[in-house]
Amino acid sequence: MLELKDIRKIYQNGDVETRALDGVSLTFGNSEFVAVLGPSGCGKTTLLNIIGGLDRYTSGDLVINGTTTKDFKDREWDAYRNHSVGFVFQNYNLIHHISILENVELGMTLSGVSFEERRRKAIEVLTKVGLEDQLYKKSSQLSGGQKQRVAIARALANDPDIILADEPTGALDSVTSKGVMELIQKIAKEKLVIMVTHNEDIANSYANRIIKLKDGQVIENEQDPKSVEKERGYHPNATAMKFSTAIKLSFTNLKTKFGRTLITAFAGSIGIIGVALVLAISNGFQGELSSLEEETLSTLPITITEFPTTFRGGPPVGVNDDQYNDTNVFDPITEDDLIEHTNVIDDDYLNYLENIDDKFVSSIQYSYGIRPLMIFLDNGEYYNTFDENIMPIELSNSDAYLEGQFSLEAGEYPTEATDVVIIVDVLNRIDANIIRFLGLDPNANIDFNQAIGKTIRVANNDDINLDFSNLLSSFVSRVDEDTYNNGINLTVVGVLKGVADGLETETSGLYYNDGLDDIFIENNIDSDVCADLSSTEIGDLFPDERTKKSFQHMYGCIDTPQLIRIYPASFDEKDEVLSYLDEYNIGLSEEDQVIYTDLAQQISGLLGSVISNVSLVLVAFAAVSLVVSSIMIGIITYVSVLERTKEIGILRSLGARKKDISRVFNAESSIIGFFAGVLGISITFILSFPLNNLLKEQLTGFGNIVILRADHALYLIIVSISLTFIAGLIPARIAANKDPVKALRHNE
Repeated sequence: MLELKDIRKIYQNGDVETRALDGVSLTFGNSEFVAVLGPSGCGKTTLLNIIGGLDRYTSGDLVINGTTTKDFKDREWDAYRNHSVGFVFQNYNLIHHISILENVELGMTLSGVSFEERRRKAIEVLTKVGLEDQLYKKSSQLSGGQKQRVAIARALANDPDIILADEPTGALDSVTSKGVMELIQKIAKEKLVIMVTHNEDIANSYANRIIKLKDGQVIENEQDPKSVEKERGYHPNATAMKFSTAIKLSFTNLKTKFGRTLITAFAGSIGIIGVALVLAISNGFQGELSSLEEETLSTLPITITEFPTTFRGGPPVGVNDDQYNDTNVFDPITEDDLIEHTNVIDDDYLNYLENIDDKFVSSIQYSYGIRPLMIFLDNGEYYNTFDENIMPIELSNSDAYLEGQFSLEAGEYPTEATDVVIIVDVLNRIDANIIRFLGLDPNANIDFNQAIGKTIRVANNDDINLDFSNLLSSFVSRVDEDTYNNGINLTVVGVLKGVADGLETETSGLYYNDGLDDIFIENNIDSDVCADLSSTEIGDLFPDERTKKSFQHMYGCIDTPQLIRIYPASFDEKDEVLSYLDEYNIGLSEEDQVIYTDLAQQISGLLGSVISNVSLVLVAFAAVSLVVSSIMIGIITYVSVLERTKEIGILRSLGARKKDISRVFNAESSIIGFFAGVLGISITFILSFPLNNLLKEQLTGFGNIVILRADHALYLIIVSISLTFIAGLIPARIAANKDPVKALRHNE
């Protein structure tokens, strides 16, 4: 069944050749006990390694059941060692971090034997060698004789055809040696046993055939021709280690070095902690931004203006690389570079807005762009907002917006078209001109209630005799008793203040109710001033139609709105409003479409973009430490390769492929990466509590900022595993390429 034909093995060390075997030809039967004798250095162990497929012959041929091995590839040698050969080593070569039962099972796992079957066989052979009561002990808990019995059991477990024993009693006392040799002798009745020994007494006592070597050549061979087998071919099944086996081997090894594993995982987790904290803070800010959008920005209106304007080249900050102008030529921007779109706000569109479902909007405000001239009478003196440099502003008509953004400090919220309110900022500041305009002393401590009930008049166009030959002419000389008496009567009804952390904290001024628009337009649309404005040609006074129309709106000459504000009923309903507005544009040409502005979306989008960009930069910085820590794990994996070199040799002797060895160390680096990821996520979670408390103190109005999403945590663990896996590829490849013979002799 086994034949060596003129086997030669030459070791090359520089220019020096060493002939370990020199023309060895031998034939072996299927059930004989062959002892190979000879002095140290004669080639005994080399012969055994070549027969076992651990080492390769330089020339000649090893024939197995009539099949030449000259063209054997690595996978075929691996299968040969696994299925046909069982090794018994002088130093036992057991894997110390797994039990003796698992040591015996190991070869069968490479053969694809099921768990139940290999467990049954392993217990059976351990019972056969007298170790049925030691199944779950580690090799360090056994005596030398027991360890050798485990090695024999492992060699027998896969039912090989050949048992190769290299000085099996070399490390044992005489009593223990006798028991081991009797066991091997019993095995030789059923299998081919080839034993290398330097002890002639043992060889003569137990072997039925002795072969003597000297200087790599056979000098004596007791051949038994009856033991030669008939040729029948040889085609063993390929071996393969399951990834679960690789994980188990690596996991148990890491458990034996728990302290170092923990430190390594912690070092690897530092990068994960950095990235996780950045993502958690970014997520927290995004959550706060969403809350802001839902609670605060949701009250902002969707606006539609008559003349929305955008730039040709997009936003003025940042351009794509393909848009970048790298020439030295000026590109002046003119009015023609502006793309002007005019929203046609006609009766059809206004009717369309009026038909929107009431449940989607809280209010729709139509602003006509009037600039009312307000007059206050104090002790016979007429004061007007133009001279006092005061710009009255139209107040929102949304109760939700007013109550959400302002607190009522005095009086009441406006309810009538002729109501006026004063708004102060969060520090109660107000333009001194407004206080003076209302007949109060800005240098005195003025209580809010002193402004309540003040009466103001709004002048009509024809009562101030506007002269449009000079648009900047003063109104002082044109305001008199008739102007005041004929004006629209207004009353200050309340004082409001922007709420803290709201959108109106810096807002202040004199605000009138939007109902004033209708009254003012009704009083002035047929005025002489409006007639003059209507008859004025473009170019005589106004540079373009847009400017002329703006002045017509200012003086109440146009009864179509200049600005429309649509206040959604809630944050959830805003999308319904936007969809409704979009439906109007379906099928219309671009110039006929009505463009709207979602201010809330713009603000949240800008803030979200800033947060995202900052987060990306911080993640990039944190990722550097993640990569560095992964490389460190790769180095630790290489150290593990050096420490487990003998284990590599043992696995190869059992038939493990190179890729199986790689798999073991890939599994080890992946396990460390997994624990590093889990540890990093756990530490991040623990740190989130003190960080949230700290940030709450520093960032008023913010809730929990450090919130790590579950999917981010999972992704980071996967990233940690992936990076450490990649970092461990080179050490794993180094391990796979180790010479199994040298690996078995490691540390000897």
